Amino acid sequence: MKKFSEFSVGDSFYSTCSISDKELEEYMKFSRLKNAFLKDKRKGEQQLVSGRAILSRMEGEFTRLNQIYGNDIIFLGTDGDAEWGNRNTRFLKPFYTDQVLKLKFTGSQKEDVDDAFGKIMVDYEGKSQDEELIVIAKKNIYRIKKEPPR
Repeated sequence: MKKFSEFSVGDSFYSTCSISDKELEEYMKFSRLKNAFLKDKRKGEQQLVSGRAILSRMEGEFTRLNQIYGNDIIFLGTDGDAEWGNRNTRFLKPFYTDQVLKLKFTGSQKEDVDDAFGKIMVDYEGKSQDEELIVIAKKNIYRIKKEPPR
């Protein structure tokens, strides 16, 4: 695990994930999502994954990285990108259950908050196994304790 002082803007970390039909179904139950388009699935076919489910999994994978796990860290929100009218996320291609999503997390900003805490901003990028860009999410803000628990 890296300490706050060891994070640098430009640091990148990598992971992979997928979302199964069962995981998507559980997410949809939890979120109480009602979207007929997402329910349109034929037996044996992969299901389209909702954007929020993708982002949720990406954040989960970020918190499980060896460099992150063990820190006292909390998601504060998003600032978005000035070039995108301060929007945060772009979904560029559909993503389906059981596809592999190759993840890249890049530190885009780092700030001191006070003696105990700092903030790191992290850009997410997800590509398919064929290297097609699926999703970009910029400036995901995390508060992180400067000295992690022992």
